[in-house]
Amino acid sequence: MSDLRIDRVETVLLDVPLRRAHRFARTEMDAQPVLLVFLRTAGGITGVGEGVVPGGPWWGGESVETMQLVIERHMAPIVTGRNVDDMAGILGDITDVVAGNLFAKAAVEVALHDAQARCLDVPVHTLLGGTVRESVPVTWALGTEPAPVVLEEALGKLDAGTHHSFKLKMGAQDPAADVKRVTAIAEKLAGTAGVRVDINGRWDRLTSLTHLPALAEAGVELVEQPVPGDQIETLAEINQTLPIPVMADESLRSPRDALRLSRLGATDVYSLKSTKSGGLRPTQNIAAIAAAADIPCHAGTSIESPVGTAASLHAACAAPAVTWGSELFGPLLMQEEILTTPLHYENGELHLPDGPGLGIDLDPDALRAFARS
Repeated sequence: MSDLRIDRVETVLLDVPLRRAHRFARTEMDAQPVLLVFLRTAGGITGVGEGVVPGGPWWGGESVETMQLVIERHMAPIVTGRNVDDMAGILGDITDVVAGNLFAKAAVEVALHDAQARCLDVPVHTLLGGTVRESVPVTWALGTEPAPVVLEEALGKLDAGTHHSFKLKMGAQDPAADVKRVTAIAEKLAGTAGVRVDINGRWDRLTSLTHLPALAEAGVELVEQPVPGDQIETLAEINQTLPIPVMADESLRSPRDALRLSRLGATDVYSLKSTKSGGLRPTQNIAAIAAAADIPCHAGTSIESPVGTAASLHAACAAPAVTWGSELFGPLLMQEEILTTPLHYENGELHLPDGPGLGIDLDPDALRAFARS
């Protein structure tokens, strides 16, 4: 085995252009900022992790710029000189110095997994206990555009056979108008594709109880995070009222959140994101709680590049509870490729790559092209 000691920690900021603008409830973007973290060992092995948030700090309070600062100033001194297989010790020491900053921690934690797995010449999912599946279905996310625009994109994906379910963003306009827009889309896609909605916590209790039943009647199959993340009791009330599943995202960041959601019966589906939870191991712990509570999981997205997407894919394929598919479409939304070999999407599914670590190789020319000066 090569020398496992980490002798360098490096970060790079990228801005990767998107194929189209992606609109959330509170913001939109036409390029995705990405922070890459490289851990280089004395034995010549390099592990990579990704720090990324969906559309900036409005979602999780972090940005790629804050992640870079916290990692370089506070985490790198703890990591440097340690062995990559001292993962629990390193992460524990980081938590003693940095409270919160889960997106930044996730980037370092994934890089540790990639480096250790490459040192052992095994895929990352081996470190997570092995696989229960080799691929996951991928739902395509659509923005807050008018119904004709959304329908054109959705029907194009259906005709191409690349996606069979769609998630619509809501919360950017008047609730009644928003419901009318989504109802029109759901009715057009009825019988041909699954339709889900994500409100990103933009509605309150009364708005949710008033308008969500109409979405259920229109054939929407799942509602994601209608109320703010800290309103778990309200989420429970909504979940017990609606005849369709409610999925928790902003309400679910830690294993402790997973336990509380389960006890309150606040959600029918957990949205797993290694980015928001601090890495692959906390995400595994959340999935284990979900399995014990008989709550299915969905592999969500922060619009990761292929690096973060590969990490989430390894976690999803190693977790038995991930039976509600995924939304790991980030690389397909990006205009340019940053890997020498793209991730393998086929027939509406994303397939595990071969090879050690995350199973990916970055394209140096692409990194130079998109790196911030």
